This record gives sequence, structure tokens and C-alpha cells, in this order.
Amino acid sequence: MITNIWKIIGVSFALTLVMSCSKPSENESSNSKTSAKVDSVLSLMTLEEKIGQLNQYSLGSEFTGPGNKKGQDSIRYQQLISGQVGSVLNLLGAENTRKMQELVVEKSRLGIPLLFAYDVIHGYQTMFPVPLAESSSWNLDLMQKTAQAAAAEAAASGLHWTFAPMIDVTVDARWGRVMEGAGEDPYLHSEIAKARINGFQGEDLAHNKTIAATAKHFAGYGYAESGKDYNSVNVNQYILHNHILPPFKAAAEAGVASFMNSFNDINAVPATANQYLLQDILREKWNYDGVVVSDWNSIGEIVNHAVSPDLKDAAKKAIIAGSEIDMEGSAYVQFLAQLVKDGEIEESLINAAVRNVLELKFKLGLFDDPFKYSDIEREKEIVGNNQHHDLAEEIAKESIVLLKNDNDLLPLKNIKNVAVIGPLAKDKDTPLGNWRAQAIENSAVSLYEGLENVLPKSIMLKYAEGVKLSVGPNNFFQEQVINKEDRSGFQEAKQLAKNSDLVLMALGETAYMSGEGRSRADITLPGLQKELLKEIHAINPNIVLVLMNGRPLDLSWEDENIPAIVEAWHLGQRAGTAIAETLVGDNNPSGKLTMSFPRHVGQLPIYYNHKITGRPSTAPGQVFYVHHTDVENSPLYPFGYGLSYSDFEYGDIELSNNSLSKDESITASITVKNTSSRDGQEVVQLYIQDLVAEETPMVKSLKGFKKVKIKAGESVKVEFSITKEMLSYYISNGDLSLEKGAFNVFIGKDASVKSHKKIELE
Repeated sequence: MITNIWKIIGVSFALTLVMSCSKPSENESSNSKTSAKVDSVLSLMTLEEKIGQLNQYSLGSEFTGPGNKKGQDSIRYQQLISGQVGSVLNLLGAENTRKMQELVVEKSRLGIPLLFAYDVIHGYQTMFPVPLAESSSWNLDLMQKTAQAAAAEAAASGLHWTFAPMIDVTVDARWGRVMEGAGEDPYLHSEIAKARINGFQGEDLAHNKTIAATAKHFAGYGYAESGKDYNSVNVNQYILHNHILPPFKAAAEAGVASFMNSFNDINAVPATANQYLLQDILREKWNYDGVVVSDWNSIGEIVNHAVSPDLKDAAKKAIIAGSEIDMEGSAYVQFLAQLVKDGEIEESLINAAVRNVLELKFKLGLFDDPFKYSDIEREKEIVGNNQHHDLAEEIAKESIVLLKNDNDLLPLKNIKNVAVIGPLAKDKDTPLGNWRAQAIENSAVSLYEGLENVLPKSIMLKYAEGVKLSVGPNNFFQEQVINKEDRSGFQEAKQLAKNSDLVLMALGETAYMSGEGRSRADITLPGLQKELLKEIHAINPNIVLVLMNGRPLDLSWEDENIPAIVEAWHLGQRAGTAIAETLVGDNNPSGKLTMSFPRHVGQLPIYYNHKITGRPSTAPGQVFYVHHTDVENSPLYPFGYGLSYSDFEYGDIELSNNSLSKDESITASITVKNTSSRDGQEVVQLYIQDLVAEETPMVKSLKGFKKVKIKAGESVKVEFSITKEMLSYYISNGDLSLEKGAFNVFIGKDASVKSHKKIELE
């Protein structure tokens, strides 16, 4: 069938080229050839076949095997072989994807190949740190490499398309999906978005080790009220344009293959039916020409939002707005043809959407070889190979954040026996994190295994679980039942702590206590963990707390009482090795937080780049200013914060000029000295504050960073180029504004930096 369609397309395409009267450039020629091929395919398609390209189902391998299909399976099977399904998600493996592709190519009238999609969030089988952890490395090169490795494994397994990266800026740790993004800052999110998109897509989507990426969720999903997943979003236009949209604009400019809608509303209109987002901004303002896909049944959820009376009207609103692929909603395949025939929508809307889908299939090379990604031998060679595991360990080490280290308790030294206590100490599954794709259950290196392999044999290790963290099943589709009653392991743990030089406490969240649908109102250590920690502390306060979690936690008591705290997140395949090497000093921690840690859940949402208010604090003892009376305004650990085994001393900021005009730039530099006896890495951060603006500005905004290696006793000079673009902001109507006046320039180790120099924009 593929041969037949290409005979027809070849004739049509040849005529198109003959009729062309100009000689475009090489790039224009390639684009025009693809466009002509798309036109050729479109000209052969019936309306129902066009709509089929916009229909996406989650299908399993049962659709390719023998046996009678019944009920909904029968309907979907008929749609599959009649060209009424354009893409499939959650079908995995080179063998399965090849079989289904063969089914469609051989049985459907035109043989248009399917797109196979999947949520490859932080690895396919090899698990890298969850994205929030990975962002704490501030290492864009490594983040691009992990996306590249994930793409290679996914592509070898027959996949063409990932629904990643998630680039939702978020400021509320109660929201479970913070683990899937890069925290609270739009600039850092933008840089990470570009790195991960480049890693997934490479320079050529047709390469058999690259896959199409998706910028999600467009837009505002991370601002769900009270941190509850799928909740309404209420943001002003300033926040929308300056906090939420910049990473998506960066993704569009990076050539991301697709955008995914968010579940929430923006300006009281569901994002999936939001013409302001999808047309005014994405298509017109940003000139984006890729695919827009709904999230899971988000077209159907337009009805739940109560802005459509039924699914037919929801389909109409979504296609008019610019949502092109209907994921698991069945709205388009049911109603679009009738809407066209009734004159309620133009067929040109369908054509425009189908054009983008077909163009992506051409770019992936699927019309040249529909089976190129389904290579069983390549799958065996690439998926889960040792090089990818080595990479997972490398970035895990850089993602660890040292939160506290009183009296240089770390790295471990001069100890004879260590008590390892906690429900996560021997857990080989939690480090894999949520959104784990095809990770092999219990395949991570546990903390205890890492310690056994890394600690000198002269140090005796002893273990006690202490307390169970959860009760019942531990999987993606069921909520965790947290243990709040069983203290039967307390006594053994306390006895062990009493007879040990040092206690390592491995506490936090299981993999499924954060992630989609895992919002938490209480973000202290869940269950009985804090109670156990307090009782151990009363017996032996010489404690190193190792945290494994997918979100910022309220650690106020821990910070006040525990001498050393290591934020180890869910670090992936070799988590235990990375943590153990950090504890003994073979790895010098260099991670920095990308989300603020609150002192109390009542501070949420909390983020460093908040707007200036009319009542800031001006003096000690003041009453009438913006604050809580029972907790100070600052976070427990600010954005950009992280300690090291090295000590870094910052000099004064130096400016090449105090004023900036037209197309010039200012070089801002600072000397950073490693005053310790250990080589280390430091993330040097540049922030800018607009002192007076037409619309109330943020207190400061990250505008640059550099992760530098500094040898013991040596100094490096770190330079940043300040341009007028860095001094601009979006006013509430979405226009970029550059206003003359004064700005403060900060360079330091985290967002709490106070030292600054002033510049003027002329």
C-alpha cells in the first residue's frame, strides 16, 4: 500500500516541481518539497481520513494479535485499519510497534503511517533523576545528554514522540507535578527547555536516535490554586507573560515539534479551547508551525469546565481554537465530519491541522520507512545500556543539594560504625521516581547498597527500617496509603542508634507520593517519619538526614535540630552510588535548589521573584506590612541555594560601564575564590532588579548563571554580558517593554544575595 500511495504522490509532486517558477534556497527547497508532499497526501484524503489523523488513542498490543475484537476494541480496530487513527500512545517495544504499523500501512486505504507516542519524562528504561532534581544540577550540557540518551532508548523501542519536557513554572510545593519540571524561575526553565528539546530532537528528526519533543502544559498548569492538581488557575496578565509563557516561547524558538494543552483555564477559558493562547500568542505572535495536541481527554473536559453543553460543542471549540490532535477524547472522530457538513466549521480548519501532523511524519522519515524506529536488534543494544547508567550516575551526583552541614559533619570521617535507619534506606524502587516510563521495578541502586560498595571495610554498617512509610500498593494508578499507626520498628531503630557513632536517616517520600494527582496539603515528612526522627535524635543527635523526595518539604524542625541534611531527591538508576560517594566525599556536592523550601506550608506559594508591594518591611518591630505574624517572610532555603564541601568567597562586582545605551552591553564580573583545600564547583548567579517601571516589577529576576570549576586556593573571574533585552519585561497586554531608568545588578550564590551595583539604561 505504501508503494501505491507513493506512485500517486510521486506524480503529483513531480507536477508541483515542474510548475514551480523559482529556485529557492536549499532550506527553502527542502521545506517546499515537504509542503508539496503534504499537499499531495492531503489531495488524496477523504474528510474522514483527514479527521483520523487528528485522532489519538491509547492502544495495547492486543490490537495486533489474533482473536476477535469486541465492544469498543472492535470499533477502534476498524478505525485503525480504515485510516481513522493518526497516532497511538502507550504502545511500546520494537516488535509491537512494527506489528501495528504494518497493520495500518497494509490495511488502510492510503497506508499513512502512525505516530507512536509516550511519556518519556526522565528516561525510557534507564532512569535519570526526576526533572526537578536534574534541574538542581544547573548543568545544561548534562541535561541535554540525558534527554539524548532517553530519546535513543525510546526511538529504538519504536517510539517517535515524547510528551516532554514539562516546562510549567510553579511556585507551590503542594502541587505533585513539581517533580516533573524545573522549579520557580522562568529564565532557568527556558534554558533547560532548550537543552532538553535539543537532546530529544537533535539536529535531524529523521535520525533513528531522535524523537519529537513536546512543550507542556500550555499554559498555566503549574499555578493551580492551592496546589491541587487539575484545579482552576487565577493569574493576572503580568504573571502570565513574565512567569508562565517565557519557557514556552523559548521552546517554540528552539523548534519543539509539538505543544500540549493544559487542563486548566486561563482568563476563564479552558486552555484546550483558548484562542488567545493557541491563536493570538502561539500561532500569530510566535509564528509557531508545529503540532498542538490535547492532554488526556482535555477536549472532553471542556464539558466538565461547563463552557460546552456536550462533546460535540467541545470538539467545535477545540478545533476552532487550534487544538489539533484529540488525545483519548474521541471528540473529533465522532463529530468533526458532521460539523463540517453542517457548515459549523470550515474544512480548511481540518486541513490546516492535518497538514501539521503529516509534516511531522515526513520530518520523522516515516513516509520513507514506516518501520525505521522498530528495530529489535537496536532495541537490545541501546535500551538500558551501561553508558546510559554511567550518565545517570554522573548527573545524579551533580543534582544532590547539601542543605546543611554543621561542624563539617560531612564528608564522613573518624567513625567506626554507622546506623542506617529509615524506610528508604534499602528501597530500590523509590529512587526511580514517578513518571518512570519503562523502568524495571526495583532496579535502582539503594542507598544501603551504595554505602556497602563505597564505605571503607573498616566501618561497620548496621540497618533498621524503623518505620514503614506506606501501606498497600505502590504504583502510578493508586494513591499511597501512608502509615500513621505502626510504630513496631521504633525500638529496634532506637537501640541501634544508641550504639552507633553516627546515624544516617533515609527519609522522605516514596516515588508515588509526588507526581500527577499527588498534591499534598501537608508537606512535612509524611507518616510517622518525623516522630521516629525526633526519638532517634533524643538518643543520638549525631545524625545525617538523607532526603529522597520529589518536591520541596517543610524542614523547619529538621533544620533547627539535625546537623547535616542532604537533599537527594529521586535520583534514578544509580541513586545509592551517587549519594554514598557524596557522603564519603568522593563527590563534592554542587547542586543548587530551583524551588524555594518554605518554613511552613502557610507560606505557600513562595518564590523569590515576587512583585514589590506597597507595604514592604522598613524597620524592626513594624506591624503594618506584608507578613505573617508567626513566621518570617524568607524561605527556609532560597532559590539557588546549596552548600559544598568547598568554601567560596565572592569579591565585589565590577562593571565595564555604569550606563547602557542602544545596542551596547555592559560586562559585569566578579572574582570567586575557593578558600578551602578541596576542588569544587560553584553556580554563580546573576540577578537584575528594575527600580522603577510602569507596572510593578519583581524584586529581582535571574538573568544568567555559570557553573564553574574552581581548584582549591584558586580564583576565577566570572563575567556576564548585560544587554538591553535583559532589562525588558512584558507589560500586561503582552508587549515587550524596555524602559529607561535605574537597575540593580546582583551576582551571588543564591537569590538572597544583597550585594549589588547600579546601572542606568539611557
